[in-house]
Amino acid sequence: MLAAMSFTLSWTHSVEKITWSEHWALTDAGLVVTQASVEGSGAGMDPPPDARFVDGRYVYTPDLPPQKELILAASGATVGGWTLCSGGTCRVIGARAEAPIHIRRCDPKTK
Repeated sequence: MLAAMSFTLSWTHSVEKITWSEHWALTDAGLVVTQASVEGSGAGMDPPPDARFVDGRYVYTPDLPPQKELILAASGATVGGWTLCSGGTCRVIGARAEAPIHIRRCDPKTK
């Protein structure tokens, strides 16, 4: 369990070997992606036309409605897992084959 109001989710593309990052915020409406960035393009991961090139990355704001949850595959067959960072702490999740990882807002009254 992670107690945070925002987090960054990053991963390395299995073919292109470049990093993709998304910044997420927890809102009353759900999980909202506030910014995304990618180091380059290729293999089905071209940045959108409105992306800006900043400090070696294409940065943009995805047009995506609030999400109830994120479901991350954890096949163990990719370059590495997902890196989840919040509050200055990062952890790798999904690096080995296991059940999908669910990220969602939790009711603080339940454990």
